[in-house]
Amino acid sequence: MTGAGTVLAPGGTTPPRPPETGDSITIFAPDGIGEVTAGADLTGLVVDAVGRQPEGPLRDGDIVVITSKVVSKAEGRQLPAHQHGDAIAAQTVRTVSRRGTTHIVRTPTGLTIAAAGVDRSNVEPSSIVLLPADPDASAARLRARLVSRTGRTVAVIISDTAGRPWRIGQTDHAIGAAGLRVIERYAGRTDPYGNPLQVTAPAVADEVAAAADLAKGKLDGRPVAVLRGLGRLVTDVGDDARTLLRAPDLDLFPYGSREAVLAAALAATGQQDRYEELVGLEQPELVDAVLAGSGLSGAAAELLARMLTAAGELNQSNTADPAASPG
Repeated sequence: MTGAGTVLAPGGTTPPRPPETGDSITIFAPDGIGEVTAGADLTGLVVDAVGRQPEGPLRDGDIVVITSKVVSKAEGRQLPAHQHGDAIAAQTVRTVSRRGTTHIVRTPTGLTIAAAGVDRSNVEPSSIVLLPADPDASAARLRARLVSRTGRTVAVIISDTAGRPWRIGQTDHAIGAAGLRVIERYAGRTDPYGNPLQVTAPAVADEVAAAADLAKGKLDGRPVAVLRGLGRLVTDVGDDARTLLRAPDLDLFPYGSREAVLAAALAATGQQDRYEELVGLEQPELVDAVLAGSGLSGAAAELLARMLTAAGELNQSNTADPAASPG
């Protein structure tokens, strides 16, 4: 897969190309990796698989994108399928939103993702797979071993699939990274027309992860892709994927609609610590539980009950996108 593009300015003239932009990229996904089990030598699997391809072996500046699931399998992050609910709860720091059986939660590593990334796809029906415990550390280990074995300066991205607010479907994004400038900051530069850029900052690690998934596919048994042509992003002093996480105080959407009302009601009545206890309750049990701990009565209690009831009705009218789930 290759890509290149030119944007024409008004009048048909071609604005100057930014010096950091390459002419093309190449993405290929080697086959032959096979089923990955706990303790597998991912480094050897990647090096051998890439080496067998016409585009191989690895070169300086290559970006190796590997699906989180095979990293998790190699690290033994599998559990019996009957522990699915318990695994989601254990990997949940805070519930962001719930719609029926869909849980959007914040994980210990700071990701906001459906079902805490606990997944049943591309795994034996009797098992589930958790995300790597520390995706950035996993990426750093794999990169160090690839560099040591090949002598090449490469970058590593660990990718996972997620839904996105306001848009249908899923795309891959980077949950772990090493040896890569994960974000390009354009603030302070000017565009080809001379306009100053203030906030433009492409999340290039996510863009690379999504592009690589087009080559890997979901059902083709190719969990690794190599993207070539963006060596300018590869560096020994790169960022990790955690750099891409928005700080909580800058998050404009920390809760779903129903959950925001619940969190506000609990804060106003001194019950903040009960959020995770109550967020899974349905109406009218939720209203009764909040009122029971509120100490309110009369008109104040009635108003609180009406607010919670209205939020619950809104929640039911906005059903979740099934595509938000991982997989």
